[in-house]
Amino acid sequence: MLVVTRKRDEAIIIGHDIEVRVLRVGRDGVRLGVVAPAEVPVYRTEIYDLVVRENRAAIASPSTRRFVDRIRRPASPRR
Repeated sequence: MLVVTRKRDEAIIIGHDIEVRVLRVGRDGVRLGVVAPAEVPVYRTEIYDLVVRENRAAIASPSTRRFVDRIRRPASPRR
């Protein structure tokens, strides 16, 4: 893990096109701004964890299992 110290209005760059900037520092927390390309998803961890949990639940559902089994099964040769 990289640990850096930044002050208000300072930033770090991730890769070539993601910027994380300190917008405000207060008693209750730090406000960060993230600039990233539209195709890069940016989530708060609690939202990301919820998305992962929901995706796992969807994959585990019986209807999804039947669908996945159907598309994984090799097609029967046509006569």
